[in-house]
Amino acid sequence: MMLQTFIFAIAAYLFGSIPFGKLIARKVAHIDITQKGSGNIGATNVARELSIKWGILTLVLDMLKGFVPVVLFACLAPKAGIGHEIGLSVVGLSALSGHQFSIFLKFRGGKGVGTALGIYLAISPLSCLVALMLFILIVYIWDFVSLASMISAFSMPLLFAIFGKTPPLVIGALIAAALICLKHKENIQRLLKGDERKWSERNIQANNSSSLSSSSSE
Repeated sequence: MMLQTFIFAIAAYLFGSIPFGKLIARKVAHIDITQKGSGNIGATNVARELSIKWGILTLVLDMLKGFVPVVLFACLAPKAGIGHEIGLSVVGLSALSGHQFSIFLKFRGGKGVGTALGIYLAISPLSCLVALMLFILIVYIWDFVSLASMISAFSMPLLFAIFGKTPPLVIGALIAAALICLKHKENIQRLLKGDERKWSERNIQANNSSSLSSSSSE
């Protein structure tokens, strides 16, 4: 079991390291997404700098980084009690770490929300649905994607416990939430200072920039 978990964890990390957002931006718009907007390779920055459809594609691919390794491990590894649950957490966290600290980006990367969503979906779809509803509610009320991401991430350990998941999975979700918040440290500072831009403001700014570019090219 330990050897299988190790092999799956390495594979999950490498798969998670693939910077889909950067690859999409380079292919579609011939830009380096790490030099645009927030510099993030995740779906939010891709959607803002390219368009919603490319942001959605990035989100789906980032989710698969977490979903595929966890599902494969769940199906192929021996279901040997607590060891299997620990393995699920290790493989999931490896995929998340790959996205956040990509070997292909000199150990830098995205914030991990999409990849974590894929992990949660594989382990507990119901918990994932509740957290997603919480995310949408927070964005609707306060209009901060970063705040919604962090609160939703920290809701997952509680939701896992409520829906009867084992301690290794609850602890794994707690570690994932901590890693996501660590990647949001600049957002936290801006939120505390009142400098964090709202999602609607970013959309308006992006639309204005597109309009200006179109006007200048006519």
